Amino acid sequence: MNFSTARPARPLPLPAAVLLAALSFVLGGCSQKPPDDANAQRYDLKGTVVSVDRARKIVNVDHEEIPGYMAAMRMDFPLKDADALKVVEPGDTIQATLVVADTEYWLESPAVTKKLPGATAAEVAGTEPQPGAEVPEVKLVNQDGKAVRTGQYRGRALLVTFIYTRCPFADQCPLMSANFAQLNGQLASDPALRAGTRLLSVTLDPEYDKPDVLRAYGSTYAGGKFDNWDFATGDPVEIRKLAEGFGLAYKAEGGQIVHSLRTALVSPEGRLVKIYRGNEWKPADVLNDLRGLQTQK
Repeated sequence: MNFSTARPARPLPLPAAVLLAALSFVLGGCSQKPPDDANAQRYDLKGTVVSVDRARKIVNVDHEEIPGYMAAMRMDFPLKDADALKVVEPGDTIQATLVVADTEYWLESPAVTKKLPGATAAEVAGTEPQPGAEVPEVKLVNQDGKAVRTGQYRGRALLVTFIYTRCPFADQCPLMSANFAQLNGQLASDPALRAGTRLLSVTLDPEYDKPDVLRAYGSTYAGGKFDNWDFATGDPVEIRKLAEGFGLAYKAEGGQIVHSLRTALVSPEGRLVKIYRGNEWKPADVLNDLRGLQTQK
């Protein structure tokens, strides 16, 4: 199959190299192009399907390097081909055209190569904790250079997200921080809920994001007030332990941190309540979950 190539515009997160031997099963690219894609940019994409969300029409793909565009990563892609969406499964190989328009991106003209019978989703999917799992105890350092531990937040609900200050993509780390800023503002109007909630943003780039860097970055989002929101760095081993404890994988590549997006709600008892994957979660939904957690006391 021939694919057109062009230079698209906007990447997202994380790698993992799992390729399975396969049986060929090709779905033709006969879906119609949306009317707003006349000026869209296109690029060939090939990778392994990690997970499928048919309700949202999303496939998570661990894709190969796209020369001249972005390194190998794992990220979510909208898949608009209904036939492909019905049959694609974790472990399948997918080739498609990545289309990037002004306000959205998606996959079109998919060709799916089925995995060998007997291969399981666990062979391609990263491990992710289930609700009720105990959050790893790690030692960090906050924006003031003060030692903090995940265990010290017990007694209050904890929202954890992962960022790095040099992230160049507006819909990744900056969006997570903006969402937390919005949550922080909304909590201010509910003193009881605010008193029972703490926010924690952990950098994935501890070599650069020292406490003073995080303080300057955090001031932009927290308004210079850190009484309820910590921005933390620390030993890379400790940070990786925490990140992987929430199912987040990452690595340094090409001067960037290639990573997935994970935001987690932790109960006052230090156990996982919920993981918000990707960048589509809304502060209002998290606020409702916090209120629901408060009523369970």
